[in-house]
Amino acid sequence: MKNLLYRIQANTPKEEIIKQLREHPEIKFVSLVGIDLAGNDTDEKIPVRLFLKDIDEFYAGRAVQTDGSSVVLPGIATLNNAKVDMPVDPSVNWFVDYNYEYLDEETDCPVGTLRIPSFLIHEGKRVDSRAILTDTLAFVKRELVDLFHKQPEIDGLEVSGNDITDIVFTSATELEFWVKTPLEEAAIEEMSASQVMQEQYWQRTHGAVRCALEKCVIELDKYGFGVEMGHKEVGGLKAQIDEAGHLTHVCEQLEIDWKFADAVQAADNEMFVRTIVKEIFRAEGLEVSFKAKPMIGLAGNGEHTHIGLAAITSDGKIHNLFAAKNPYEDFMNAVGYGAIMGLLKNYEVINPFVSATNDSLNRLKPGFEAPVCIVTSLGHTPKIPSRNRTILAGLIRDLKNPMATRFELRACNPYTNTYLVLAACYSAILDGIRYAVEKNSVDLLTELSKKAGQDGFYLEKARAYRSEADVFEDYTADERDAMFGAPPATVWENMQAFDNYPAKVKVITAGGALRNQIIKSFKEGALLRWKTEIIARILPEMRNIVRKARLIESNSRTDQDSYNWNKLKDAREYLAKDSIDKKSLFTRLTNALNNGDFATASKLQVEMYDKIEELKRLNEEYVRNNI
Repeated sequence: MKNLLYRIQANTPKEEIIKQLREHPEIKFVSLVGIDLAGNDTDEKIPVRLFLKDIDEFYAGRAVQTDGSSVVLPGIATLNNAKVDMPVDPSVNWFVDYNYEYLDEETDCPVGTLRIPSFLIHEGKRVDSRAILTDTLAFVKRELVDLFHKQPEIDGLEVSGNDITDIVFTSATELEFWVKTPLEEAAIEEMSASQVMQEQYWQRTHGAVRCALEKCVIELDKYGFGVEMGHKEVGGLKAQIDEAGHLTHVCEQLEIDWKFADAVQAADNEMFVRTIVKEIFRAEGLEVSFKAKPMIGLAGNGEHTHIGLAAITSDGKIHNLFAAKNPYEDFMNAVGYGAIMGLLKNYEVINPFVSATNDSLNRLKPGFEAPVCIVTSLGHTPKIPSRNRTILAGLIRDLKNPMATRFELRACNPYTNTYLVLAACYSAILDGIRYAVEKNSVDLLTELSKKAGQDGFYLEKARAYRSEADVFEDYTADERDAMFGAPPATVWENMQAFDNYPAKVKVITAGGALRNQIIKSFKEGALLRWKTEIIARILPEMRNIVRKARLIESNSRTDQDSYNWNKLKDAREYLAKDSIDKKSLFTRLTNALNNGDFATASKLQVEMYDKIEELKRLNEEYVRNNI
């Protein structure tokens, strides 16, 4: 077990790969991992002997193919034009996924599958999420190096642009997830109270949860992820002990963090970490959920995405491109200001990639430390770094370590397609840097800090973009919308940004990889999943909520009970009961979706959620008064 091979390093020569696989006969399979536009990864079991025999064909993309029915590429890989080639990507790490439930008879080691990150090529063009990020970063790198050479002296930047030879894109994600005993019903009210009283955050883990968490940290370190921490998050409930001494009724929220990497590698790392975590907890008899909002009324699962940028100079040194020369006097240099301004100004067309599902938008509600507004925080003064957790994209600084300066995008969740988000973010950052390189830091800070209604040279007049206040507590909903823009309430509203902001779409498509064809395909797939989930999953759940709000037979009924029941009855019927002349909200929503009237369906979805909350309140009042 100690001699298992956990990864093959990036850019390892073919001859060395063949040698390592022959030295590890427990690795029986390879699997090519292509990431479609929905963020799904492909998986198959190809015998290692075939990979060793035809390794050149695998590199060329001729050994393995898939089709349009296997990957989410709507309008691209269609059933009548379905062939998709899958060349491997040797520029990143390849990880071995071990099956600890199946030991190889010859080696007495778990059977391994070498997971090889790959691209998806359709009609000669790369159309997968990994390729979009890879090609976008290549474009942004060329543009930045050229820009710095043309404008070598940039306010606050510690190096001359003429000395910059290369650009490094650094990123990291962190994984939050809920873990529970299978088939257990969540006690929402009890856990909500526990959350408010902060009884769970950073508490000790116990039993199977502790075992699984510790195994995850140890196992992930074997792959070289450099795990920094595993701990309990804000959500959870104290488990119970059965007669045999085992923990039952487990329902806890956890988080695991690991070190930064190159942007593409960071996205690959995230995909593999999710797989390992889920398998280890499953082996301990526990279910893991990476959904953004697995339980309404409780904290959701975020995946804060850290975005950094560095330059390599001719002497081989690495320099943070956001950090100020004097961090005690300035928040950032001009490049940093331009980067955050570009990200915020163009965020409307980044947001669809961040939140493309009903689940993701359920998490983005005031009161759960999930951002709802396009706004940043820098800190009240440069001497005191900000830790404002109510904003969208925060500036992270360590006054003693300039290399740690970066931005934290807080809206992402574990199922966000990190590849597409990073591609769009770095494109937007490039746009802002282009504007900022000729400006001084004082003027850029002034513009970033402007009030709504004040003119900006780059930022939009109607909007504010910075707040050091608590966005949830210090502003009303109307004030937030007026200053920072109204957030989308549904997937349909979010996808409309691609049509409503054509100039901003040009910014994120400038590199040619994240092109209009890709955006159209992504949007089509997201809306199909939105429609299907509402009809097949959400509406049945809502109907069950309505059916549970029933008349209570009682010998002690008062006029208050009759009044409460009549209001509850009206709410039930409005939601779910049809007549010949009048259709229920559920029926109208279903009809609108089936007829392709998505604008109406979006409005009805918002109304449905409001009416369901009203129904729950009315039912609680009705039940409370019955004895």
